[in-house]
Amino acid sequence: MTAEPLIEEREITLHGNAVAYRRGGRGPTMVLLHGIASNNHTWDAVIGELAKTHDVIAPDLIGHGQSAKPMGDYSIGGYATVIRDLLLALEAERVLLVGHSLGGGIAMQLLHMAPDLVGRLVLVSSGGLGRDLGAVLRAASLPGAPLVIRAATSVPAQLAGRAAKGLLDVVGLELPTDAAEGLDGFASLHDPDAREAFLNTVRASTGLGGQRVSAVDKLYLMRGCPLLTIWGERDAIIPVQHAYEVQALVPDMHLHIVPTAGHFPHVDEPDLFCTYLRAFEEATAPSELTLESLGEILRDETDEPELTGAP
Repeated sequence: MTAEPLIEEREITLHGNAVAYRRGGRGPTMVLLHGIASNNHTWDAVIGELAKTHDVIAPDLIGHGQSAKPMGDYSIGGYATVIRDLLLALEAERVLLVGHSLGGGIAMQLLHMAPDLVGRLVLVSSGGLGRDLGAVLRAASLPGAPLVIRAATSVPAQLAGRAAKGLLDVVGLELPTDAAEGLDGFASLHDPDAREAFLNTVRASTGLGGQRVSAVDKLYLMRGCPLLTIWGERDAIIPVQHAYEVQALVPDMHLHIVPTAGHFPHVDEPDLFCTYLRAFEEATAPSELTLESLGEILRDETDEPELTGAP
């Protein structure tokens, strides 16, 4: 069995803010973007295996994990700008870009913003493909949410949560992955700066009606970039129906629905996840999209007949 490469903790300063990331392996560059209230450790189950054949870069998004949590732009576009600048600073080109949940929305925005940086796109239970959203994230947009989250992530509340989880361990029961990952992310919001970043992110892209930011009307711009979508059939955060709706719009998309997985298929089924990525890469060639070619697509889309007659 091949030994897993060393994955190093690193940090870079961009625009005065620290961006933490992990990097390891050799080969074509793969970038892993996590979801909201998460961090790069969501990829722990797959990063070592992927680094056997790739140079893997897994950042903590601004406002998350070990990265800085400044007052700033927590919109999808703001996140994509930081990831663009990170890849430019690290001299990464035509990467295999993997985005989970919020990270999927950021990945699509990055492709739109800097197509020459993206060779292939992988969306994992991705945001930005429809309005539907789990009740917890919708509720986080309510005016009283900051006080509720502060109370729920207090030290006594966290101790009670750990005690309850310990009791489950004693009797041999495990929390479903979605619940366990959600609790880990929620616990990070005890930090006031992380909590503020989380709320700013929620407010920028969601509301009581669900997701307010959609890439669906721009999917035609992706037709020059190989696209793989992986979704858990049991996803209670963003419904799997979004994947089927995107497939109808992008017929040549590679699609895998994981029957045993929820919102975190890379955690529930890491071996399958890595197999899907390898097969997708073997079956496709990197995108050659550029800003110029996107301009051509847009001009073709908006061409109107010339007006005749006197001005």
